[in-house]
Amino acid sequence: LFVVGRDDEMIVSGGENVYPVEVEKTLAAHPGVAEAAVIGVDDEQYGQRLAAFVVLQPGRPATADDLKQHVRENLANYKVPRGIAIVDELPRGSTGKILRNELRAKVGGS
Repeated sequence: LFVVGRDDEMIVSGGENVYPVEVEKTLAAHPGVAEAAVIGVDDEQYGQRLAAFVVLQPGRPATADDLKQHVRENLANYKVPRGIAIVDELPRGSTGKILRNELRAKVGGS
């Protein structure tokens, strides 16, 4: 048994458990990515689906399809985010922690 993230952040998609930190680390390993955040949003078919928000490295272009392929090559297919939004910055609180609720609000999920 290997725990790779916090239970309260775990996403259940199609009956599979996905820890956002695992997908975030995989996205961050792409040479074009500066940082990434992954959240779960409601999905009628799967219960939840993965949505990623990515900040790119300056001068290192990458597309959402490039990033999905990178995750697909390194993780199981069910861990590939259905949507990847490329953003200028991730919302952070005063302590520097990523504000996942603000990201959920952007996609209208819970």
